[in-house]
Amino acid sequence: MQIRNIMLALAVVLWPLGNASAQQGGIRPAQLTCEYQAQPLGIDIQKPRLSWTLTGTGRNLRQTAYEIIVSSSAGNARALKGDVWQSGKITSSENIHITFNGAALQSFTRYWWRVKVYDANDKASAWSAPQWFETAMLQSGEWVGEWIGDGSPQFEKPEDFYKDDPMPLFRKTFLPAKKVTAARLYISGVGYYEAYLNGKKISDHVLDPGWTSYDKRVLYAVHDIAALMQPGQNTAGIMVGNGWYNPLPLQLWGARNWRDFLPTGRPCVKAMIRLTYADGTTEAITTDNSWQTAPGPVIRNNVYLGEHYDARKEVKNWAAANPTGSWKDAVPVTGPNGILQAQQQPPIRVTKVLQPRSIREVKPGVYLLDMGQNFAGVVRIHVQGPAGRQVVLRFGEDTLKNGEINVMTSVAGQIKNNNGGPGAPPVAWQEDRYTLKGAGRETWSPRFTYHGFRYVEVTGWPGKPAIGDIVGLRMNADLQPGGHFTSSNAMFNRLDENIQWTFLSNVFSVQSDCPAREKTGLPGRYFLQRGRVHTSLSNAAVLHKNRPRHRRCATRAGRHHRNRALRRDQRRQSRG
Repeated sequence: MQIRNIMLALAVVLWPLGNASAQQGGIRPAQLTCEYQAQPLGIDIQKPRLSWTLTGTGRNLRQTAYEIIVSSSAGNARALKGDVWQSGKITSSENIHITFNGAALQSFTRYWWRVKVYDANDKASAWSAPQWFETAMLQSGEWVGEWIGDGSPQFEKPEDFYKDDPMPLFRKTFLPAKKVTAARLYISGVGYYEAYLNGKKISDHVLDPGWTSYDKRVLYAVHDIAALMQPGQNTAGIMVGNGWYNPLPLQLWGARNWRDFLPTGRPCVKAMIRLTYADGTTEAITTDNSWQTAPGPVIRNNVYLGEHYDARKEVKNWAAANPTGSWKDAVPVTGPNGILQAQQQPPIRVTKVLQPRSIREVKPGVYLLDMGQNFAGVVRIHVQGPAGRQVVLRFGEDTLKNGEINVMTSVAGQIKNNNGGPGAPPVAWQEDRYTLKGAGRETWSPRFTYHGFRYVEVTGWPGKPAIGDIVGLRMNADLQPGGHFTSSNAMFNRLDENIQWTFLSNVFSVQSDCPAREKTGLPGRYFLQRGRVHTSLSNAAVLHKNRPRHRRCATRAGRHHRNRALRRDQRRQSRG
């Protein structure tokens, strides 16, 4: 009893000290974001949402209120002058999706904002460091410029889509009128594009823009190109690929092809370079018939079958001064009908470079590379040989018993027995081809496709490929990790690692079910099999709700889903 009384007395004495230590240090805001992004370069939302995390030392810390200021300049933000918005003290524990409620935002404008928070004792933190967000086009009419193409007519016969069809290059030279203080590129190219300024690629994005239903919306990206500007004359260059806008008429599962269900057209691009001069005036260089176009070295490209590149057809300096080649005026085209919206999701990037685990010759002149890991992406090759030599790369997830590559597990749409329609290959495996130009050591990786694979079969290589001649480029939407898992169990750790690789292999703008055979989300596959498809998961859910319940399905999987739906309807009816 005496010991118990002593312990109770100590608890009474020490409790205030413990409670004080729990509050010591307070809380403060961190990781400020606008529309999920840290310092977004181009948003087209008139009332963007602001968020932050909370950090601090001690226990039992919580936010009870916040205060936000938004300023028109960095100087005003530093001086705590919220000339665009002053929220005042808001009693709330919310720290995500706080809607901006200040003066109307202006297009093409950078704003700075800060936040401070209050803890459980109503003690205010210090103001956060200033962060910024920049608006793009807040009104659709502010998009200046036209969709342009190379003027080539669309193929009429299905078999013609499988012939060489060089992707167009576009270029435009321009001379800034005054001293440039800021330069932005607003651009969308369908299906995919790569943009250059003065011969240099303007960003590390790949497979831009993200895949949408192009008759509803088309995404554009915003890039700060000031660092690539040079005194005097500048040259912009754009290369456009097919992507999902000009797919092949592959009869997936022997019955359906994307061209029947997606808005399609010839590759085209719409872009605007906006220059801000030292005196505050601006100038826009936009896509129109003053741009020049010529065929490029990408002679075939498809998201399923791969890319063919003929380096002998490269146009020297095509995106810089004094180009070679035969150029003509670009042609204004209708382009997709969807509204243009700023691309807010993380772009697709090369997120990891993989060295092959082994290279072995499985047959004379046939080499098999084991990348050691199944992933989604492409390979980069470094090769030297005579002009005209063609290197062929085939991709697979497994090998056969004789050690050769097994391409059959990653065949597009189960096209394995001449069931892909007129002109389609008998087996729709994944394959890239590179034709050498014979100019020393050449480096290449595909631009407008990606594959799901672990093994690469190489034929046509001059000599024997060595470790380092071919590397894997893992590609995925560059998602930021929200956490990580580790345990004392090696099997659990390996399972978590496999899950991560699998997930990232299926995040290419939309989340897909596999990066090789279908490359589309399950709702997309579901409705493609029934003659209805939409790439938006939310709209797919609406279609699912309203679809014909008894429609005959084209595949065994379709019949399974139909029967399951019928049973579900019967259960609902029995419940009243």
